[in-house]
Amino acid sequence: MSAQQVPSPAAEELARHCDAQAELAHKALRFLTAGSVDDGKSTLIGRLLFDSRAILADQLDALEKRAAGAPIDLSLLTDGLEAEREQGITIDVAYRYFATKTRKFIIADAPGHEQYTRNMVTAAAGSDAAVVLVDITKIDWKASPVPLLAQTRRHSLLAQLLRVPSIVFAVNKLDAIEQDTETAFNNVEASLRAFAEQAGIEVKGVIPVSALRGDNVTTPSANWPWFKGPTLLQVLEQLPASDERHDGALLHPVQYVTRDSVGEGDASASGTGHQYRAFWGRIAHGAVKAGDEVQIFPSGQSAIVAEVRHAAEVVDRCEAGQSAGIVLDRQVDISRGDWIASPGSIKPTDQFTATLAWLDTEPAVVGRKYWVRHGNRWVQARITAIDSRLDIHTLEDNDAEQIAVNEIGRVQIQTQQPLPVEAYLDNRISGALIVVDPTTNRTSGALLVKAA
Repeated sequence: MSAQQVPSPAAEELARHCDAQAELAHKALRFLTAGSVDDGKSTLIGRLLFDSRAILADQLDALEKRAAGAPIDLSLLTDGLEAEREQGITIDVAYRYFATKTRKFIIADAPGHEQYTRNMVTAAAGSDAAVVLVDITKIDWKASPVPLLAQTRRHSLLAQLLRVPSIVFAVNKLDAIEQDTETAFNNVEASLRAFAEQAGIEVKGVIPVSALRGDNVTTPSANWPWFKGPTLLQVLEQLPASDERHDGALLHPVQYVTRDSVGEGDASASGTGHQYRAFWGRIAHGAVKAGDEVQIFPSGQSAIVAEVRHAAEVVDRCEAGQSAGIVLDRQVDISRGDWIASPGSIKPTDQFTATLAWLDTEPAVVGRKYWVRHGNRWVQARITAIDSRLDIHTLEDNDAEQIAVNEIGRVQIQTQQPLPVEAYLDNRISGALIVVDPTTNRTSGALLVKAA
């Protein structure tokens, strides 16, 4: 190979980045469906599964027998709990899988009832997209502007706060509008886009659908010739999977530690004192390779990366979003809950401002102590101040003395020990904490760091 043909380090880095982007584009899309009670979320997912032929034959037979000649109830494909079938609502998050010729999907069917908002938060935390359903039969589409349901606003705001990259609105049950369906959809779409603009939500699409009949879910509707846009499935196939930040400093939360001998057949490797330790976790941001210098939090000790493992194999490099096992060149006291980072990049603090999504029936109050989990580390913390509470109807910040169940507010947090927190907008792993009540051990809330 001539000198002109030797790729430069910059060209190699560009090629590696392009390969990473191509791999990301083919990743399975994790998306959740959200909305109010009986908006048709479970039926929509059932329609996607049915049309994509992701239903097993025995499942289909059971649904047909249950229907006894009537149209099958597609919602039963996701409402698997007995209590869900009795009440006709979704209670827990149900995960389903299907694939098309161009994409794989993982669906989280989140409950619509306000009581189960905490389950919706769980589903949103790891999703690449959110499909928020709007039941047009529940709102006055003739009004100007069209008033949106509280749950539509709440779930959209929670999806945005939890940094779900893509949000799509599906206006469902349009088949129930006997006439002037185009005007009905246009009015609702205008209201949704106005709300999204006011809330700073980037909308990837507003689509009229009928989950029951199948209009615009996987195939274009012959009943609404006025709509020229893509179907819901076409939009989902084009949405990107979320990606963590690959540039910048390394940040690696240690989840667990494994021990093994240094090398097979190496007599000097025998004995406990000569066993290496691999520190496993999912890289929050940056990348790591053998030879890199790293610093440990909270001890502050430094070491050199001797080896990087991925899926039990030694690899040249691991990047953000990948699970990696880091082996150091010397024995360092590291355990679950510690962080491995580029030297000087961690700036721990014991005070920060955060958005609090409260999920407990016992309200959050100033001064009370809680347990918080950051990465894999548990520390005690308390709310030192409640700056404001968000009014989901007006999107205004109001003064508050407490944050009640399913409310969202801005608070000041003080932790017993410093933590390497970052803004949640920069990174979902280092910028998020969960709050646990020390008395009941209930998960009480989610903290999204705004600034240290």
